[in-house]
Amino acid sequence: MSQHALKTSTSELESEVSRRRTFAIISHPDAGKTTLTEKLLLYAGAVDLAGAVRARKNQQHATADWMELEQQRGISITTAALQFDCRGYRINLLDTPGHQDFSEDTYRTLMVTDSAVMVLDSAKGIEPQTHKLFQVCRLRRTPILTFINKLDRPGRDPLSLLDQIEQELRIGPVPMNWPIGNGPTFKGVYDISKQQVLLFGRTNHGQHRAPVQVHDLYDSVLIDLLGHAEHKQLVEEIELLDAAGASFNLEQFLAGNITPVFFGSAINNFGLDPFLQALLDLAPAPGPRVSSRGMVEPTREEFTGQIFKIQANMDPQHRDRVAFMRVYSGRFEKDMQLYHSRLQKKVRMTRAYRFFAREREIVEEAFPGDVVGLANPGLFNIGDTLCSGQLIKFDDIPRFAPEHFCILHNQQISKYKQFNKGIEQLVEEGAIQVLFFTDSLRKEPVLAAVGELQFDVVVARLDSEYGVATSIERLPFTCARWALCSPEKQAGIVWPSRSKLARDREGRLVALFSSDWEVNFCLEKNPGLTLQELG
Repeated sequence: MSQHALKTSTSELESEVSRRRTFAIISHPDAGKTTLTEKLLLYAGAVDLAGAVRARKNQQHATADWMELEQQRGISITTAALQFDCRGYRINLLDTPGHQDFSEDTYRTLMVTDSAVMVLDSAKGIEPQTHKLFQVCRLRRTPILTFINKLDRPGRDPLSLLDQIEQELRIGPVPMNWPIGNGPTFKGVYDISKQQVLLFGRTNHGQHRAPVQVHDLYDSVLIDLLGHAEHKQLVEEIELLDAAGASFNLEQFLAGNITPVFFGSAINNFGLDPFLQALLDLAPAPGPRVSSRGMVEPTREEFTGQIFKIQANMDPQHRDRVAFMRVYSGRFEKDMQLYHSRLQKKVRMTRAYRFFAREREIVEEAFPGDVVGLANPGLFNIGDTLCSGQLIKFDDIPRFAPEHFCILHNQQISKYKQFNKGIEQLVEEGAIQVLFFTDSLRKEPVLAAVGELQFDVVVARLDSEYGVATSIERLPFTCARWALCSPEKQAGIVWPSRSKLARDREGRLVALFSSDWEVNFCLEKNPGLTLQELG
């Protein structure tokens, strides 16, 4: 392909960047994240009927939850990439796992998004997983929009929810609309900026867009519809908000200091359309990224991108491996040659895909903000940088330290090769780490993971994808630390009696502890010893 064919005018590149919106949806389990994702697709016109994106064999699970175990348990385990067009924008929605045991994959995803949507259950408010994921966003000052969901059910007072956001997350909540009613009486929202009341109508199982009536606050028809008492209460609440003086400031939002708050019901489609429009209007376009050569602007002519996720067997019939790449700058084209920074060689991008959950299509071109799936014949690792022109490297994507450990037993010795291949694949995806005890003649691998349920994923996938039956033996450790010391000093280290030593796949020494107290005890007894959380 000629260099001329790869050229993109500055104006075209700027235009493509400006219309990209790349965001993730984060929440505690059961806050309604998957439902909100589905309804955003409905209102964006990506599907004609809510439920059309659900798996045909089991209507309880969204297509984004493609793994068999996800379908059995009704939870999201992997991160799905959903790309679609909406009102002139190109949306890259990364539907992150909501289950508390899958935060490492979520963490990596949040490192490559430009903004995030935080979903809260109106009855439960901020839950532990919400708090943890919010802190991950805080590391990069990621702008966050908040959607308080399930207003169709009895919930907490809206003012108390705003107060909880401010007190626990240390971020300023700015209500953009206000709910009218609660639970069975929830019927709409007051749009604060437009000073309009939006009353929604219910549809059959929320499969279609909710019809909406728009009224001025003091419209006599509205007063009749609400009743004098409820209308008076609404006016008093709005006056209270005005007196509080909380107003939206775009710069403060983009800096991660405030979060615009929207109330609604995803299951009933109440408040979805104004929220979607606000998401398009407020969420930032792709911005610059820190690299080994300084800040890389998205409008930089040379292409750059980074691998943030690897997934095997998305298509079980072909046993394929896909490396997900976030485009940071320039223009990507099918069959272009890119420099692989870690391998220090050029690689031709022969098979590149755009995803809509399970569905995929060949990518002819992609721009900053887009997520591209690359066929991975073992060339890519999480964090790899791909670029054209001048050699460049982005910062590695951090990992959480493992908190759960088990021994994995192969029940079918005759399938030794399949067992090792499956483990190798899962390690490559970054779902687990593998260790081996130093004082044991047994060679069974020790699995280390952020979340305990990841062990069930390993067992299920080894069985369904590699035909190997396995079992796990839980271990009583809660943290791993990589020991940094010379071989000479290692012999003199005093280890806690309940700790255990292992080696990782690179041969580095790893100590497993049962508590943080043991870690501190070990450091006190061994001055000069460094225990590192991340390997």
